[in-house]
Amino acid sequence: MTQIRPLQPEDFPDWFPLWDGNNLGQRNEQITASTWSRLTDPQSPVHGLCAVKGKQIIGLVHYILHPTTGALEPICYMQDLYVDPAHRGTGIAKQLVKALALEGKKQKWARIYWLADSKNEAVQGLYKHIGSKLDFTLHILPIG
Repeated sequence: MTQIRPLQPEDFPDWFPLWDGNNLGQRNEQITASTWSRLTDPQSPVHGLCAVKGKQIIGLVHYILHPTTGALEPICYMQDLYVDPAHRGTGIAKQLVKALALEGKKQKWARIYWLADSKNEAVQGLYKHIGSKLDFTLHILPIG
C-alpha cells in the first residue's frame, strides 16, 4: 500500500535521489539546499508531497501556491512530479496528483496548473486524463 504525505525534514536522504533523478543528475548544490529549505519551511509557498511504500519514498510532487489576478483564491503551480523508475506505470504519479487536488479542495484553491514536455509520451498520457490542455506557448526571458 502506498501512502501520500507531506515531505518532512527527516526525509532528505530519501528525497534526494528522486530530486536528482528529476533533474537528470544535473546537480547544483546551492539550488538543492535552497529547494529543500523551502520545502520544509512552513512559511514558504513551496511545498511537497511524497509517495511512500513501506519505508521508502518512491515519488514526489513539488508545488507552489501563489495569488493570481484571475481569482480571489490562491492557485497552485505543480512544478515537479517524479516517480522512481522502478515504480513507474503503477499509478503512483496519478495518486500524487489526486492527493494534490484533494489538498486544493480542502484549502479552496482556484486551480492547479503545470507544464509538461510535449514529447514525453508517458506524462502526456497521464495528463490528458487528469486536466484540460490549453494551447499556449511558453516564452522565457532570462534575467541576469
